[in-house]
Amino acid sequence: MGQPDAARERAARVFAIYGELPSYRAMLDREGAAGPADVAIVGDEDAVGAQISALADAGVTDFVAGEYTGGAEGARTRAFLRTLLS
Repeated sequence: MGQPDAARERAARVFAIYGELPSYRAMLDREGAAGPADVAIVGDEDAVGAQISALADAGVTDFVAGEYTGGAEGARTRAFLRTLLS
């Protein structure tokens, strides 16, 4: 969760291919996103929880998290996401 700017930079690198695939590019374009980093959910627990709640409020019923960090930070992220299960 950590630092949002660093997390978005990592998301940009890890998910770069999705900005080039036609189906994903079309979705990003509809959202006005330059690339995957613009739609990545990043931040501390409050920010991530709020972003996921906003998706649920918009009607999202299925959500799959793709955690893209490791070590203690990754474990913290996974533990937090488990708290959101209902």
